[in-house]
Amino acid sequence: MASWLVIASASLFALFTGFNDAGAMISVGLRAQGLGLSTALAVLTGSVVAAPVLIGTAVATTLDGRLVRFPDGDGRPYLLIGVAAAVAVTIGLAGRRLPTSLTLALVGGIAGAGAGAGAHVDWLVVVAVLAAAAAAPVIGAVAALAACRLVGALPAPKGAGRRLRRLHIGAFLASCLAYGANDGQKILAVYAAVTASEPAAYARTPAVLLPLAGCFLIGALLGGRRLARGFGAGLATTNPQSVVVTELSGAAVVLGTASVGAPVSMTQSLSGALVGANLSGGRRRVKWRGVVRLGRAWLLTLPAAFAVGAAGSAALAAAS
Repeated sequence: MASWLVIASASLFALFTGFNDAGAMISVGLRAQGLGLSTALAVLTGSVVAAPVLIGTAVATTLDGRLVRFPDGDGRPYLLIGVAAAVAVTIGLAGRRLPTSLTLALVGGIAGAGAGAGAHVDWLVVVAVLAAAAAAPVIGAVAALAACRLVGALPAPKGAGRRLRRLHIGAFLASCLAYGANDGQKILAVYAAVTASEPAAYARTPAVLLPLAGCFLIGALLGGRRLARGFGAGLATTNPQSVVVTELSGAAVVLGTASVGAPVSMTQSLSGALVGANLSGGRRRVKWRGVVRLGRAWLLTLPAAFAVGAAGSAALAAAS
């Protein structure tokens, strides 16, 4: 493959990731005082660079090499088809106002591309990823609900407002680090895949990480403000306490799955935690129609991306 096509493909994917993910990541945090949009985007972008260095590349390795093993030969064209399928499905669902997980779409697209090309697809890994994706929002909701009830049972200390704002900043930093350790590693995985290398080889390579982070930031600036207004608004109302609990619970779930190399969407975890945090105030604080709509989008994402990736790879294999 031409080197310019390799670099262009990886850069465009990083840009689209920023466009798609940043709004969801910063939207919850911006609802509490203490952070501005520019600062939030800078911290999130920094996490894309810092997390592979500080935490490792287990999730990127899963996406790059454990899902599909191509036979001898250049499997990069098929991987690019899988990436394109993930982007196309994400855009298609967004066009129908069904926000979804690009990470989940990428897993489906890569697995579908492998199946269409006749490569070995590790279905145990696919099932494990699906199980983690299904469990993440549920665990986030349970953790957030328990945390809110525990906090609510404790007497409010003096200066609680200032402490809550500081805690919010810490919680946002934790959620950004979790994103970089898990969800954000799809950028590194795609770059490693199209350059036929290992993600760990680039974990401490500024010449790779910084340009990818720059593309991510450009995408975030293009789409973050618009998408930030929409995420979470259709799920539940928020207050400063629920924001902090949402961020901490979502970060704990995603960091936990990252430690075992399971790709999990930060959007899914935050959504579940946001619902759980608001359930502590009663079922009426949750907008259940929005929850069902989001769940339906998640259910459609992986099989749709799998089908598109498989069809594209089968067509390429037949033409080769």
